[in-house]
Amino acid sequence: MNVQEKLAILADAAKYDASCASSGSKSTRSGSKIGSTEGMGICHSYTPDGRCVSLLKILLTNYCIYDCQYCVNRISSDTPRARFTVDEVVSLTMEFYKRNYIEGLFLSSGIIQNSDYTMEQLIAVAKQLRVNEHYGGYIHLKTIPNAAQALIEEAGRWADRLSVNIELPTEHDLQRLAPEKKKPQIVDAMQGIRSKIDETKSERKAGFKAPRFAPAGQSTQMIVGATETPDLEILKTASELYIGQKLRRVYYSAYSPIPHADARLPGQSPPLVREHRLYQADWLMRFYGFDANEIVADSDQNLSLDMDPKFAWALANRHFFPVDINKASREELLRIPGIGARNVGRILSIRRYKALRSSDLRKLRVAWNRAKCFVITADSNPNLENLDKTDLKSKASPKSRQLMLFDTASSALSGEV
Repeated sequence: MNVQEKLAILADAAKYDASCASSGSKSTRSGSKIGSTEGMGICHSYTPDGRCVSLLKILLTNYCIYDCQYCVNRISSDTPRARFTVDEVVSLTMEFYKRNYIEGLFLSSGIIQNSDYTMEQLIAVAKQLRVNEHYGGYIHLKTIPNAAQALIEEAGRWADRLSVNIELPTEHDLQRLAPEKKKPQIVDAMQGIRSKIDETKSERKAGFKAPRFAPAGQSTQMIVGATETPDLEILKTASELYIGQKLRRVYYSAYSPIPHADARLPGQSPPLVREHRLYQADWLMRFYGFDANEIVADSDQNLSLDMDPKFAWALANRHFFPVDINKASREELLRIPGIGARNVGRILSIRRYKALRSSDLRKLRVAWNRAKCFVITADSNPNLENLDKTDLKSKASPKSRQLMLFDTASSALSGEV
């Protein structure tokens, strides 16, 4: 099998892994001669909402000794198999980078032989790129649970970001569909990375020249919709990982049906809007001070698909409103539908000099149609009389319209909801 045929198989096999954003690395490695993680180099397109930039996204191999039922590369699958050598991945990365096809490398792998051996192969690629090719661009390595801590530490030395996939939201889900994987082992691997990141930061803060270790932090991916686990449990797991392991990102990947799938798996993917609502809720937890338990209001413990979670929370908690734009705290302002974190900062700054009127909020380009029924401004706001009406949802919901190509460009960049 030639390299092109391997690439077709292993790039296709890697498409199911969503945790591949390249944001977060802020400086280029000293001594590197090609590639950059800042300025006009790899990270010139930061994506706060986690969208992917141009990475060479491949598996080292799709052979795997595990039999995870949701995975197309499981050992019992009849999918075509291939395996790159270390030299082939290094050569592909350098050639694609020089042609400006890619901005970095995302490298994962099926488990071959055992966790340590697989991890050694991944490390060999990153080390060869750094040492032999003097490559200073972005590298994201998938970390294999159960690999020795010394190997994880070496991986972090060469990679910008490490990630360990939590795979499924709960331990019960793993027992059903991937019994060879254990949540405690996965969390232990994350803990090992977090400890080393904290140690490196402490040493550098104390003035020591500690070697770099995963400067872009760690992330993980959770498959959504492969089991009946509701959104509340998914968000609770994400919250635990953000707090306990200080993850940069949790990525939510809608389950994709695979050939000859286990009968316990659903026959179709969940609606993509569910994945979108989870990312919105994730954003509320990380930047708006919401807790997972309060975001999910529906009795079935799932996010509403027909409105964003912040608006849904406001409808279910009308006693919290109206909020006085000119007197409320930052935490209270962050809970108003239609007003993002950046505009909250602007409001706090402006109101030191003048009282804000509804026209001022429009000038700030807040989503006024969503915010108007929830705020007190310096002038009279007749929309407040709708706050307790039963048809508030229809009055404040955005009207359906055909989006143009660049209509969502600003929200994609800011990630604001």
